Amino acid sequence: MKHVIALDVGGTGMKAALLAQDGSVLFEARRPTGREHGTDAVVTAILDFAADLADEGRRRFGEGPLAAGVAVPGTIDERNGIAVFSANLGWRDLPLRKLLGERLGGLPVALGHDVRSGGLAEGRIGAGLGVARFLFIALGTGIAGAIGIDGRIEAGAHGYGGEIGHVVVRPGGPACGCGARGCLETLASAAAVSRAWAEASGDPAADAARCALAVEAGDPRALAVWRGAVDALADGIVLAQSLLDPATVIVGGGLAEAGDTLFTPLRAAVAERLTFQMPPKVVPAMLKDTAAALGAGLLAWDLLSMEVTA
Repeated sequence: MKHVIALDVGGTGMKAALLAQDGSVLFEARRPTGREHGTDAVVTAILDFAADLADEGRRRFGEGPLAAGVAVPGTIDERNGIAVFSANLGWRDLPLRKLLGERLGGLPVALGHDVRSGGLAEGRIGAGLGVARFLFIALGTGIAGAIGIDGRIEAGAHGYGGEIGHVVVRPGGPACGCGARGCLETLASAAAVSRAWAEASGDPAADAARCALAVEAGDPRALAVWRGAVDALADGIVLAQSLLDPATVIVGGGLAEAGDTLFTPLRAAVAERLTFQMPPKVVPAMLKDTAAALGAGLLAWDLLSMEVTA
């Protein structure tokens, strides 16, 4: 059976699949990234995992993969296949596409950003299926996004398209790692909610998941923390709605696991803020933590399609 390698490299773990052309998963596997052993060890782990996946495909289907796709965090140069920078994984200007291609015997390799790859998968085979214009927002330790247009992801002129986490929603607010103040991710990310709930509850071990449980239990301190995050997120979504006019806003990441505890007040807060804008549907992501790997596989299939039509 024809297939490609789909690989998502995270800060602590890697998720992978062998993917058919219709997006169906033929095989899945996971491994630790091994970043505690240093950057060289991480690169070796990626290359070894990809080679083992190729061997798995040959064993299962009697033929090797046609291509590979890999999604990575940080700053990337998709056109040249360079993983430019990752604070978590420690690399700079890593020629990852070249290294993977060489390890896989000359296979074509697509390199993608992890969140944009996740957005691609949600748009084609997940919550955005059939939606021509959507915005994907990943609420994790930080906040990142992807702009979906007609089955592809708009990366922008410089590769930073969709960075909704660094839209300033509270001018002069908390300092952000990007150098600005009041960015959305300083107020509505899982890390931001965890910090605020730890302070409000007096429990240093408190986190966003516990805050959500306290909200469901009616704790007024948790309700105040949650409302602050929801209001900030709604402000960011309405700003994006004014600029991009997506039909659907897909919200994923760890904080979205709160379900209706997040989505019910978020939909209400967005509706309250709209004036002339058409209201978007605000829906949870469907693919959970497999989205980036699936998106990497779709990028690999896209690469093959481009080679055929070139």
